[in-house]
Amino acid sequence: MAHSATAPSPLSTPVTAKLPNKLPIRAILPWAAFFGLLMLVLLYFVGAEQGATSLFSGSGVHEWVHDGRHLLGFPCH
Repeated sequence: MAHSATAPSPLSTPVTAKLPNKLPIRAILPWAAFFGLLMLVLLYFVGAEQGATSLFSGSGVHEWVHDGRHLLGFPCH
């Protein structure tokens, strides 16, 4: 039997992924400020919206966030 002397071919060629262009900080900053403010508002309603600091009268907001308040470790009773 005769074998040919050929160089082995690579099984796959490496693919170099091009990284996307970096986003400028001016594009990210308004979104970061918006979501930061949104998180602070949500944290207020879950953690402090009752009693002397309440913005709304009654216990409607308290009842809506009651389970989330206990889940996050805020006391409410």
